[in-house]
Amino acid sequence: MAAAGDIPEHAVHAGTITHPPLDEIGFAHASERVAAEILDFYRIRWEYEPTTFPIEWDGKGNVISAFSPDFYLIDFDLYIELTTMSQKLVTKKNRKVRRLKELYPDINIKVFYQKDFRRLLARFGVASESIAHADGGGVLPTVSEDEEPGQ
Repeated sequence: MAAAGDIPEHAVHAGTITHPPLDEIGFAHASERVAAEILDFYRIRWEYEPTTFPIEWDGKGNVISAFSPDFYLIDFDLYIELTTMSQKLVTKKNRKVRRLKELYPDINIKVFYQKDFRRLLARFGVASESIAHADGGGVLPTVSEDEEPGQ
């Protein structure tokens, strides 16, 4: 991962998708892969967690908390944080986003909550289902035996 403000050179080639194959990216949640497939479908250039922003330090100046937004949309200069947890569980994430905005006011970031992701899937005609918190939580597309998400 790059430090705040660094954008890997491989990601700035105009007009081409520049990320590694999706199978080689260690998405933290399956919904992030689905979001990546949608971005690819629309040929929106993105990077997965390219920047880690320090957001809290101890008394000696050591970073004790950092935040890596899920996606960076290169052509929009916009970070995207996708959280498909239920609204009552996103307080910690909201706190990190709020702190990021305080420390880095020039950074553009948008949080997509569970309801936003459901609407996005519905817009593509993809049925979705809620995943139990014990199984990682969130929302995933409902996949029939004959298709994979994003197809």
